[in-house]
Amino acid sequence: MSARERAKSGRLYGVGLGPGDPELITRRGARLIETAEVIAYPALAGGDSLARSIAAELIPAGAEEIVMDIPMTPARAPAQAAYDDGAARIAAALDTGRDVVCLCEGDPFFYGSFMYLFARLAPAYPVEVVPGVTSLTACAARAAMPLAARNEVMTVLPGPLPDDALRGHLRSADTVICMKVGRHLPRLRALLAAEGLTGRATYVERATLGTERVLPLAEAPESAPYFSMILIAKGADPWL
Repeated sequence: MSARERAKSGRLYGVGLGPGDPELITRRGARLIETAEVIAYPALAGGDSLARSIAAELIPAGAEEIVMDIPMTPARAPAQAAYDDGAARIAAALDTGRDVVCLCEGDPFFYGSFMYLFARLAPAYPVEVVPGVTSLTACAARAAMPLAARNEVMTVLPGPLPDDALRGHLRSADTVICMKVGRHLPRLRALLAAEGLTGRATYVERATLGTERVLPLAEAPESAPYFSMILIAKGADPWL
């Protein structure tokens, strides 16, 4: 796209919605949603969209909605194809001169779905990213657990990592956040027990949502939903 064509196109906004409570949407994010002509958002293939449900009260009547059905499978190809299709439909709207507001749970650039659209569209269209409250900070707030102070090191670990990689990071950081717990909870629980960290670990699921649970890891359920996290503070009082 030429500079002239780019200037005439619409602008894409990637709006972080926060962890789930609609009141945690930023004021800028809310204004953009309320005035949007075109709204785009991901949805589970064949299911509902959590992103849309968070912003539902702000979406104006008559706004065009671009739904991107994203399959949740270990294989990357199906999801990449879905983002290709979503990016093409968003581009078609931008080419008419209309702005598009893309909804993203949490923060767009922190494990956010929007980053895949950004990679496809930012080279050709003007894009603005509106940050949102991350699930990490929401879980810390709900667990009443300060994350890091002074020169402490905080490490964020995806639960699907192999045990050896997790173990090395666990031993080197002052605070550890395990994300994407879900079906990996039994394995993570055993690993933390072997490292002597069970007593320092807090389990949080669906932070800020109506079904939220915050428990010591020792009292966590046998299975966990995708939106769950383990927070480990290795020091006795790391924030003092």
